[in-house]
Amino acid sequence: MTASSLSAPPSAPENPPEPARVWMARGARAAVSIPAFILTAAFVGYAGLARETGLTLAETLAMTGLIWALPSIVVLTGALSSGMGLIPAGIAVALASVRLMPMTMALMPIVKVPGKTRTWQLLIASHFVAVTAWVFAMKNLPDMTREGRLPFFIGFGGAVTAFVFCMTGLAYLLVERLPDMVAGALVLLTPVYFLCSLWGAARVNADKVAMAAGLALGPVFFVYLPGLDLLWTGLVGGTLAYLGTRILRRGLF
Repeated sequence: MTASSLSAPPSAPENPPEPARVWMARGARAAVSIPAFILTAAFVGYAGLARETGLTLAETLAMTGLIWALPSIVVLTGALSSGMGLIPAGIAVALASVRLMPMTMALMPIVKVPGKTRTWQLLIASHFVAVTAWVFAMKNLPDMTREGRLPFFIGFGGAVTAFVFCMTGLAYLLVERLPDMVAGALVLLTPVYFLCSLWGAARVNADKVAMAAGLALGPVFFVYLPGLDLLWTGLVGGTLAYLGTRILRRGLF
């Protein structure tokens, strides 16, 4: 034993990592926010729409808890009310939900701890991937310790889902029939918030260009390609944004 080792003060023990339940509780507390209340208001509007369409309370709650993404739920509700067959309705919902795949692919590397996170944990987290949770996660999770990101996101998504689930059922029971204007306004409140949140959370110019292209192309495809307007708007708008920003970066113009 050397003299330097005798004189050196003992090193302070490292703080143990906080348990997952602590991070989940923090995520649940963070769910008490303006975005969650806006999403809840949209689902309250959907509850009135579902009751007017003829869906039972069990069907409304099953769609809310299992499908979760409101645009896909509205698409399925419209398909059921119009008498569309099971296969066409499934295709319509799949097309409305395909936007969630790149969002999930972008989020999973952020919440995953290499060598520790298991697949079933990622599958649970992927169920909560919708615009509200995704925007919140992409904005806040990178500033957290990696071990706390996944339980925090599950706590956030689980709390938002549970609250919206309960409020949807309550609205279905208490609201006999919302006026069409109110129901439409509540449902449209969420996409307006989504647009503002995505614009504020955009970190590169390509994201803002893609949103601007979508706003310009959306009405065009709605008129000329009804039913596939969302798909073509995202495909064409995103491609133009990608190619345009690549060209500008290389200084070709």
